[in-house]
Amino acid sequence: MKKTLIALLALTAFAGTALAADVIELPASMGKVTFPHKKHQEMLKDCSKCHAKGPGKIAELNKDWAHKTCKGCHVEMKQGPTGCKDCHKK
Repeated sequence: MKKTLIALLALTAFAGTALAADVIELPASMGKVTFPHKKHQEMLKDCSKCHAKGPGKIAELNKDWAHKTCKGCHVEMKQGPTGCKDCHKK
């Protein structure tokens, strides 16, 4: 039973990885932001950093969430864009 549970958990984790988009275009209301999802997924390895409620779309994704989560992570890790024009392209 324990092995079955572990196998199911592993399968669930890898299924989310296999189905994830390579690049995500964020809503126009947030400006033209292209998010390289696969690159972040490979680098961070921890989906819960963005997907606190589990795999799938981020329900609370908006300007405030993105600035706090995305920009905050870039500042904390000292890599990635932090300026407005670095993310929001015209």
